[in-house]
Amino acid sequence: MKLGVVVATVAVVALLSNATGARGQGVGWESSIREVQSTYQTLAERGVRPALIYDAEGFADLAGGARRGATYLDNLNLQLTLDLRRLVGWPGATIFLYGLGIHGGQPSQFAGDAQGVSSIEAPRKWTLEEAWLEQNFLGNRVSALVGRYDLNTEFYRVHTADLFLNASFGMGPEFSQSGKGGPSVFPNTSVGGRFEVKPIEGMVLRSAVLDGVPVERPTGWDVFAKGDGLLIVGEAAFLYRPPPSGQPRPLPHRFRLGREAQLPPYDAKLAIGVWHYTASFPDLSQTRGDGTPVRRDGSTGAYVIGESGRIIGQVLGSRGFACRFGGDEYLAVLPGLAADAAEAVGEEIRAAIGVHPFEKDGVPLRPGISIGVAAFPGDAQDCPSLFQRADEALYRAKQAGKNRVCR
Repeated sequence: MKLGVVVATVAVVALLSNATGARGQGVGWESSIREVQSTYQTLAERGVRPALIYDAEGFADLAGGARRGATYLDNLNLQLTLDLRRLVGWPGATIFLYGLGIHGGQPSQFAGDAQGVSSIEAPRKWTLEEAWLEQNFLGNRVSALVGRYDLNTEFYRVHTADLFLNASFGMGPEFSQSGKGGPSVFPNTSVGGRFEVKPIEGMVLRSAVLDGVPVERPTGWDVFAKGDGLLIVGEAAFLYRPPPSGQPRPLPHRFRLGREAQLPPYDAKLAIGVWHYTASFPDLSQTRGDGTPVRRDGSTGAYVIGESGRIIGQVLGSRGFACRFGGDEYLAVLPGLAADAAEAVGEEIRAAIGVHPFEKDGVPLRPGISIGVAAFPGDAQDCPSLFQRADEALYRAKQAGKNRVCR
């Protein structure tokens, strides 16, 4: 089956403010923008940060899939962050409210996929996606959060997934499709609490306990109903953010923590997580004598995620682009480069990974990378064959001892 999809994406971010009277006074567009910015700055200084974020996507199924057609979908995100230190003198406390409007079509109906063509596709509705209170302690080394909370904003978080539309680049289906109604993630979240600590620079330990079933259900909204059980999640994340200009970071930056940490993107990440549902579930294969499924107490799973794509992107520069491709692989596209030149770029990437200063708990790590190279049209005449040749070259690199480039 061949599936061709044409995608157009629009993202608009605006500030909610009280810029009254701008049109009535005939003020120009630039003047209106300045007024909005000034109003927002005044609100932010007082601890109030409103935001409106609009995401839109257009899809057309051109070949393959379940059926032909095109559709448009969008999300309207209304967010309000209250810094209680600025607002009422409560240090380390933040309130966050997030209203979500989902509209438009369902591109998965055209594709016939199992995991979702779009990461913003969901049933049409208006809902309260998040509403929580976060409190930081001990110089921002410790953070506690309680309320309605999206796990995927911190747990199983893959920053590179933000660059792509397809849902498969984010949380894997082994977790996103678990439980009785899924975990507490978009578009249906649960109520509970999260606790995290940053014992050393570059290391975050976090855990969460939430209602085992999201708030919105076929029978209406409910929390901690009989039989829900709990969802318990733990994660250890190791992050690498290079110091600016090669200088050590000051302590306040080093220990910033929580949803409002506003840290720069990391260059590399390794995270190990485990989850457990305490409710009972019907066995998928075994049944009793009367034909009813055998009940099993609890459900447990684990995940490991790693990212080092920023290093690859820095090596490529303007020569091409890179993205995650599957669970632990990356794909680099180098338009216009011959096979020999592509192999040379592969060696640059391998060398950059080899000298990058990865470390864990102060212990230097020296990871390697295996790279397979294939060129069009020398190695393949179409995209599927090109991917196949590159995958075969990658397999040869691993078989030959790993940490090498093969074609």
